[in-house]
Amino acid sequence: MGVTRKFPHEVITSLNESSILRIRAGSGGHRFIGIWVVVVKDRVFVRSWSVKPNGWYHSFRKDPSGAIQVSGDEIAIRAVPVTNKSLQDEIDRAYLAKYNSKGSLKYAKDLGSSKSRATTTELVPAA
Repeated sequence: MGVTRKFPHEVITSLNESSILRIRAGSGGHRFIGIWVVVVKDRVFVRSWSVKPNGWYHSFRKDPSGAIQVSGDEIAIRAVPVTNKSLQDEIDRAYLAKYNSKGSLKYAKDLGSSKSRATTTELVPAA
């Protein structure tokens, strides 16, 4: 059984307090973009709302390496697919709790759809 790498507490706190995560998928030519992020049990999760063919989710499926920007630092990451149903349920609740403004709630609910749940990805620090 492998050891799971974890982000430092300061990174987790920053991601939990931030509404937008700057992320770059893969090692190719993708640029940093802003997406929603949630923290569950001190682990970092993202989902695709639009699931575009050339978007970050499909880029991670081809190449799980990437980077995030947190508090002015660039951190190398790996994207790990998540299939555990009970964990996905917790992630649903985390999106609804974090993005609960009138304007955001529709999108937070959509992130709990089967299409978006299928894109659930955990971000872990690169080795």
